[in-house]
Amino acid sequence: MRVLKDLFENNKKWAESVKDSKPDFFQNLSKQQNPVYLWIGCSDSRVPANEIVGMLPGDVFVHRNIANLVIHTDLNSLSVIQYAVEVLKVKHIIVCGHYDCGGIQAAMDNKEHGLIDNWLRHIKDLYRHHRVKIDALHNASEKINLLCELNVVEQVANICHTTIVQSAWKSGQELTVHGWMYRIEDGILKDLDICVENINDISQIHRIS
Repeated sequence: MRVLKDLFENNKKWAESVKDSKPDFFQNLSKQQNPVYLWIGCSDSRVPANEIVGMLPGDVFVHRNIANLVIHTDLNSLSVIQYAVEVLKVKHIIVCGHYDCGGIQAAMDNKEHGLIDNWLRHIKDLYRHHRVKIDALHNASEKINLLCELNVVEQVANICHTTIVQSAWKSGQELTVHGWMYRIEDGILKDLDICVENINDISQIHRIS
């Protein structure tokens, strides 16, 4: 059967439940999207952005990829950031990684995975920069989870180094970039205490005059 009947049935039930609680929800939603947040997260099916923070459709603009990377040559993520910042005028960009990330694990296992190895190279480079700190840990899970956190820190920096974000700051636009982690085991978010609010919070070499 070409049609996934169960999914269509689930969709009808979901839409009806939303309309029961908020009769005008979809009508109002169709007129505009005005999210305050841009969420950049992992493609992992267990990490759904809206549900994690208890928000409905329209509240969060979302971009997801393997291991929540923001790469300066990736026009996909850059286009999302530009649209979110320049058109939607979001006030917060959240990079949310998660512990025991399969992408991070794959980058550390020295095995061939196919095309994705080119994507994971960015994580391998990050591991190389922090290898002494990571290898000082003896537990494999701890090593992976530390790299998961360091990866979020790196992606926050990558976002802040874009001309998109720096131009917004220079124009006086209110915009803050955050780094979070998510534990699938209990569904709880962890703030990595990374909060970049203006161009003065980034290194001099990355500032664009």
